Amino acid sequence: AVYGQRALVDYDFSKSNLIVSVGADFLGDWQGGGYDSGYAKGRIPQNGKMSRHFQFESNMTLSGAAADKRVPMTTAVQKQALVQIYNIIAGASVPVTLDAASKAEVVKAAQQLKAAGSKGVLVSGIEDKNAQLLVLAINQILASEAYTTAGARQIRKGSNAVVSQLIKDLNAGSVHTLIMSGVNPAYTLADSAAFVSGLKKVKTSVAFSLKEDETASIVTVAAPAPHYLESWGDVEITSGTYSLTQPTIRPIFNTKQFQDVLLSLNGAAGTFYDYLKANSSVFTAGSSWNKVLHDGVAVVGSAALSGGAVDAATAANALAKSKAAGDFELVLYTKTGLGDGQHANNPWLQEFPDPITRVSWDNYVTVSNADAKKLGLSNEIVANGGLNGSYATITTADGAKLENVPVIVQPGQAVGTVGLAVGYGRKAALKEEMQVGLNAYALYKNFNSVQSVSIAKANGEHEFACVQGQKTLMGRGDIIKETTLDVFNKENAEHWNPQPMVSLDHQEVKATTVDLWESFDRSTGHHFNLSIDLNACTGCGACVIACHAENNVPVVGKAEVRRSRDMHWLRIDRYYSSESTFEGDNERKENIAGLSSSLSTFNEMEKPGDNPQVAFQPVMCQHCNHAPCETVCPVAATSHGRQGQNHMAYNRCVGTRYCANNCPYKVRRFNWFLYNKNSEFDYHMNDDLGRMVLNPDVNVRSRGVMEKCSFCIQSTQAVILQAKREGRVVAKDEFNNACACSAACSSGAMVFGDVNDKESEVAKLAESERMYHLLEHVGTKPNVFYHVKVRNT
Repeated sequence: AVYGQRALVDYDFSKSNLIVSVGADFLGDWQGGGYDSGYAKGRIPQNGKMSRHFQFESNMTLSGAAADKRVPMTTAVQKQALVQIYNIIAGASVPVTLDAASKAEVVKAAQQLKAAGSKGVLVSGIEDKNAQLLVLAINQILASEAYTTAGARQIRKGSNAVVSQLIKDLNAGSVHTLIMSGVNPAYTLADSAAFVSGLKKVKTSVAFSLKEDETASIVTVAAPAPHYLESWGDVEITSGTYSLTQPTIRPIFNTKQFQDVLLSLNGAAGTFYDYLKANSSVFTAGSSWNKVLHDGVAVVGSAALSGGAVDAATAANALAKSKAAGDFELVLYTKTGLGDGQHANNPWLQEFPDPITRVSWDNYVTVSNADAKKLGLSNEIVANGGLNGSYATITTADGAKLENVPVIVQPGQAVGTVGLAVGYGRKAALKEEMQVGLNAYALYKNFNSVQSVSIAKANGEHEFACVQGQKTLMGRGDIIKETTLDVFNKENAEHWNPQPMVSLDHQEVKATTVDLWESFDRSTGHHFNLSIDLNACTGCGACVIACHAENNVPVVGKAEVRRSRDMHWLRIDRYYSSESTFEGDNERKENIAGLSSSLSTFNEMEKPGDNPQVAFQPVMCQHCNHAPCETVCPVAATSHGRQGQNHMAYNRCVGTRYCANNCPYKVRRFNWFLYNKNSEFDYHMNDDLGRMVLNPDVNVRSRGVMEKCSFCIQSTQAVILQAKREGRVVAKDEFNNACACSAACSSGAMVFGDVNDKESEVAKLAESERMYHLLEHVGTKPNVFYHVKVRNT
């Protein structure tokens, strides 16, 4: 071991001006996730500077989508790239095998990394000891400020070798009693059949589980465990940071905590709570139990680990010998929403559209366009507007096979690789509606997320639930405005954030100066705005789930989502460039000459490039001050409030849907059916237990009613009333946490507040030169505004 401790190095990306990632989706769940906040701080232009990000990867990930330069490559080539970076940083000369194009990109990134010195950082997700040794060595040479051993992450300490030995011991009949808690090996192990056969030879097997999952259903004793929100516990996620977890609700069922059982088995008196209280002082550095319990955490700090000698030369030479094997590399991954499958019974996560593919209720194999053509695989939008795709059969080198896997042709997928998400294909303890997808763990051989496979087209077509059929902007640069850091620094805002112009009395004037309606004085009282910074938004979707939970948004299921009847109040549009950059798209559009050229060019621009730039844009009700929905409602069900919100009076709505037709942002959702207490929609609103998650402050809508984002009016009013009861004014930025999306946004991309409070964060953001409104030329005067995306290319 380099530092003598089994842990993961932590990183603070806010301290880095140059980030190079080789196969690490650090904006996803790499090393447990949580890096988006630090990353976003460096991505917002400040004083003419922002960080630069290179990404070398196989699958298109959130990190790759956010990168300034993304280079798709197989895992085998990534290992060679890592060695090449080491050669340049360390001045070594280990021979590598890279094609000219890939080598040029790697050398460019490595040279800039070396020049950045302590302000640079390298991370890698390659599951190879030698690769990780090189990462440690390179960051040590750079003396990277973002790389820290002081607060190492004390997570993911499981041992593949120990688990493999356990399976052997089980099958040899060497185990009398096996106790399991919080794991489901009958589902997650690639050789689950071997585990299940071995488990049958165990005299006593016990599983502590929240539900009767694949493992709990085959043990001799299935012990119901309480939910973590019903339990006491303590954690040390990073060294020197000790946290207490406490129950927020009394146990609903007759359960017993695993730790309480262990204490009983060991003959100890008292409960786990008593044990925690008696022993926590070891970790709290003098802080009292009550203080740590009140704060939730005791930060005692930890010194940087000593040691650090790395035999980098040996690691580099070993890694350089890596070669590709087989026809394709299969890269297994966890989806941003569903994760590893533990929460497969959560309908919010199943219906959450994947940020990259925009598909929900499914896992699928992602294939590059070049490989798809070669294999005869395809996607198409059919007559009813739904997305269909081919099926494929995936076979590993040792003969394991997964049949009828749906195919998504994914822009940016490295040629020679395919991606497949784990966490799907579960059956046990799930309602029939939730039993979707295929179990990709069957291909997770030797605990390796990269497998050598062959792929063949299978018969039939799969019907996807995809919420976004259009993939590109087709040169509509006013939807997502963006520029480069160089232009941003050298040109005036009128150049990179031009204001839309309209004709008034045959004169060109700014669209914002022309009104169809009389404007009202909104300077008195509160006036709410939402700021969305496209530079900080990573597309993670935390805001979507937060909105779902806060506002009792119904789950409608795969069939209805396929019919474009999803009910999400907030969506995150994802766009690809058809050229290599969005700027290239804009230029191509401007150079169109004549009708025939227009038709052919726009047809081509509907197709994304093989390695496109990616942009995310959260879109919800824009709460327009001149809202087109309000003027067409025949029963005044939607109207404008004094505080800037566009209101919906559900008991007035008669479902004409004129408002949805007249909304240029397409953010209104119609209840085609009764989604609660309806056996046809058997999700969380159909039984008493599921309905416990409903927010009592928000009405549950009925059939025939229109609904949409409300700026969480129930929460903004609660803040106002709380301040009134306490006889004070609302504190600065107190409103930010009132809106579910902004409260959940860990990257800080969303900021909500009162623009009439000139000291508030949102008021200052409204004055930024990067600020613009969506479809500003329409004249709706939205209360949601965006910030021009700046790329450091």
